[in-house]
Amino acid sequence: MPPVAYVPGFMQRASSWSPVADRLGERYPPVLVEHDSYERDARMDEIDATAPEGAVVCGYSLGGRLALHSALRSPRRYSALVVLGASAGLEDEITRRRRRSSDERLADWIEGREIDEVVEHWEGQEVFASQAPEIVAAQRPDRLSHDPAGLATLLRSAGQGAMAPVWSELHELSIPVLAVAGELDHPYAVAARRLAAEVPDGASALVPDAGHAAHIEEPEAFAALLDEFLGAKVEP
Repeated sequence: MPPVAYVPGFMQRASSWSPVADRLGERYPPVLVEHDSYERDARMDEIDATAPEGAVVCGYSLGGRLALHSALRSPRRYSALVVLGASAGLEDEITRRRRRSSDERLADWIEGREIDEVVEHWEGQEVFASQAPEIVAAQRPDRLSHDPAGLATLLRSAGQGAMAPVWSELHELSIPVLAVAGELDHPYAVAARRLAAEVPDGASALVPDAGHAAHIEEPEAFAALLDEFLGAKVEP
C-alpha cells in the first residue's frame, strides 16, 4: 500500500497527525512531514523531499494549501491528494488584498511578542471554538515550540492573502482528490465541495460534529473517511 505523507498546519508539528496516522499505519505507512523552514517554497520542497514517490499527500489548513500547490507543481509525483480545512485560494482580488494586509499586521504583531503570548492569541480564535479545553491544551506544547519570527515569515509567504488562487488549475490534477471539512466549519465545507467538483476525480466529505481541525477533534471519524477513500482509489 502507498505511504501517506501528513502535512501539518500553521503552528503545528508533524505529531499533530499522529492520532490519524496511528489508526491507519498498518495498512498505509505514515510519513510525518516535520518542517525545518518557515518559508512557503522551502516548505513545499520539504514535502517533496520527505514524501516518497507515489505517496498520498494529506495536509491540513495551511498545510493543505501547501499540499495542493505541491501536487499541482509536481502532478506525477503523488498517487492521491487529501486536503482538510483548505481551499484553492481567494479569487477576489480585493478580498485577497485585504487578507494580505490583515496577515501582514498579524505577522508584525507576532514578531514583537513572546511565543506564549502568540499562542494564547492564536488559541482564542473563533475557528477553534469547537475544540474542548483538553484538546487545546494537548496542542499547546507543539505551538510553544515555534519561533515567532519564523511564524511571521510563514504567514507572510503562505497565508491566504499571500498565495495566488489556483481554482483555474484544478482541472490539471489527474490524481484522485479528497477534500474534507469539519461539519461545523461551514466556509471550508463549501470550499471542499467546490474543490472536489473542479478536479477530474474528486470527492468531498464532512466530519460530523467537528470544526476546523477535524483530524484532531474527531480523529477516528477522519481516519475512517481517509481509509475508505484510499481503499477505493489507491489500493492495487
